Amino acid sequence: MELKRVVVTGLGALTPIGNNIEEYWNGLINGVSGAAPITHFDASKFKTRFACEVKNFEITDFVHRKEARKMDKFTQYAMVAADEAIVDSKIDLEKVNHDRVGVIWGAGIGGLETFQNEVLNFASGDGTPRFNPFFIPKMIADIAPGFISIKYGFRGPNFTTVSACASSANAIIDAFNYIRLGKADIFVTGGSEAAVTIAGIGGFNAMHALSTRNDDPATASRPFDQNRDGFVLGEGAGAMILEEYEHAIARGAKIYAEVGGGGLSADAHHITAPHPEGLGAMNVMLNCLDDANLKIEDVDAINVHGTSTPLGDVAETKAILRVFGDHAYKMNINSTKSMTGHLLGAAGVIEAISSILSIKTGIIPPTINHSTKDDNIDEKLNLTLNKPQKREVNVAMSNTFGFGGHNACVLFKKLT
Repeated sequence: MELKRVVVTGLGALTPIGNNIEEYWNGLINGVSGAAPITHFDASKFKTRFACEVKNFEITDFVHRKEARKMDKFTQYAMVAADEAIVDSKIDLEKVNHDRVGVIWGAGIGGLETFQNEVLNFASGDGTPRFNPFFIPKMIADIAPGFISIKYGFRGPNFTTVSACASSANAIIDAFNYIRLGKADIFVTGGSEAAVTIAGIGGFNAMHALSTRNDDPATASRPFDQNRDGFVLGEGAGAMILEEYEHAIARGAKIYAEVGGGGLSADAHHITAPHPEGLGAMNVMLNCLDDANLKIEDVDAINVHGTSTPLGDVAETKAILRVFGDHAYKMNINSTKSMTGHLLGAAGVIEAISSILSIKTGIIPPTINHSTKDDNIDEKLNLTLNKPQKREVNVAMSNTFGFGGHNACVLFKKLT
């Protein structure tokens, strides 16, 4: 069976450094930090009192207030990003075959704030179980693609992928595979997360996973830096339209890039820590290259998982060296989490969008906040430190790894 080609024809983003694709990209190439003191709740008693929140956002600018009440923030974010991507793709909703359009969405946690608030409300009451009738529909992780499909009438495959921080990268790979197998023409895919909550910050603090650089939040996310002390929690959503190549050409669609391949692997090592030698990360990149039928020399850039954790950054750079050998020194490596923080289930898609825009523009966004070299990280690697760099990018990879040892890698290439 001959596999179909798959291309990207629309993009959408709602992030801590920009509420649409244009703002997000400008934030990336200008090295803007999205980290600031938390405003969603009183964090004064928490070890970490800052995060990368979405800013200047009112859901009622996009959705009627009555409808918004039925949605957790992670679904609200999903609706906004998906709508931007659909508009950007210029799909004619009157002509498209809705049975051949699906939605595959990633969420690592789902409606955490809804769950938290309902339980807190019950605990503060008289013990009588009074719960919001929308509690369950707002909380479940699969509700975001449900809302998207209902709004647009898309009747193709519809589900959520849950693999912690790899969730939206998994969603992209699933959508890619459905299209190239001929099961659908178009997918709205991506992911969203809204975990900047009492439970989210408290839980990650208890794991000692978050940076506690409360005196200088803007520089707290510092991948590869000797003085990194954990990741910065982020929130938001990213969306892309994947489309079968001939279908896109037939309607005269704008094409950002072609999806070259996707790889998956497991660390099979520890529930939260990466394999110290990066074996899972190594395997996922090799699997992705094999799926794309490309050589290591073909890759120009990698937007790495790069969370700013002491163990993770070292393990990932080791994996890159094991996969690419001397070619690793010729690539641009960057971590956009230095600006956006870690969006958990939405991380994969917003970082994949950055890789796609690097192909389109020939600009690699920087890894900001780096000031002190880590002797455990090869200094000959081009980590794109502190300033964007210009270069032709024909092939770009995006790595995303999740608690539980889930690894996903997506590869995009310039359309030829």
